[in-house]
Amino acid sequence: MTASKTALVTGANKGIGYEIAAGLGALGYSVGVGARDQTRRDEAVAALRAAGVDAFGVPLDVTDDRSVVEAADLIAERVGHLDALVNNAGITGGHPQQPSTVDPAVIRTVVETNVIGVIRVTNAMLPLLRCAPSPRIVNMSSSVGSLTRQSGPGSETTTGPVVVAYAPSKTFLNAVTLQYVQELAETNILINCACPGFVATDLNGFRGVRSPQEGAATAIRLATLPDGGPTGGFFEDAGVIPW
Repeated sequence: MTASKTALVTGANKGIGYEIAAGLGALGYSVGVGARDQTRRDEAVAALRAAGVDAFGVPLDVTDDRSVVEAADLIAERVGHLDALVNNAGITGGHPQQPSTVDPAVIRTVVETNVIGVIRVTNAMLPLLRCAPSPRIVNMSSSVGSLTRQSGPGSETTTGPVVVAYAPSKTFLNAVTLQYVQELAETNILINCACPGFVATDLNGFRGVRSPQEGAATAIRLATLPDGGPTGGFFEDAGVIPW
C-alpha cells in the first residue's frame, strides 16, 4: 500500500476514531483527522505524526453544512480524491432514554449527528470517493441497532439498557447504509457497517470492556477491503451481525 491512499475519519481526535486513524496510518494511508475542537484535533494530529502517521487536521462538525463542505474542499485541494471514509463521529444523547418519558429534542439531536451527519458527510465526500480506484465507506454502527438482537431471547443482556434515542439511531443508520448500497450498486464503492463492541470510551463513561484499539479493528478491516470484498454488510470482530 502506498502513501497516495487517503482516508478521512470523523470524530478522530480521541477514542475509537483516533485508533482507526492510527491503524490506517500504520498501513500507509494519509489520514484526515476530522474533529470539531481545534485544540483536540491539533493534539491528535501531533500524536499521530509522532507515531509516524501522515496525519492532517480537518475541521469538521458533521451537523453543520458549511463545515462539511469546507472539509470536502480541503481534501479536494490537498489530494483530489478520497480512498476511505469512516463515519465514526457519534453521540449517545445521555441518560435516561425511556421511550415514555424522553424529550423528543434528545432524539432529534442524536439523529442529527448519528444519521443525518453521516448522510451530510458522505454526500459531500462522494465526488472525491468516485475519483479513487477502490473507494470504501465504513459507517460506525452498533449491535444495539440490530432489531434481531433487540427482539431475541436475552436481549437485555446483548443490547444493554433501553436507550430510545441512541439504539434506534443506529438502526436508522443501518437502513440508510443499505440505501446507499442500492444506489451505488453499479459502482466500485464498497459500503459496510461496523460495530466496535462495548469499548471503554468517554461515550459510555469508560464502562466498556474492550480497548479503543480492539474497537477500531473491524472498521480498519472494512476500510481496506480488497476489490471484490463484501458490501452492504453489518460486521463485528466475530463476523456478521444480523439486521
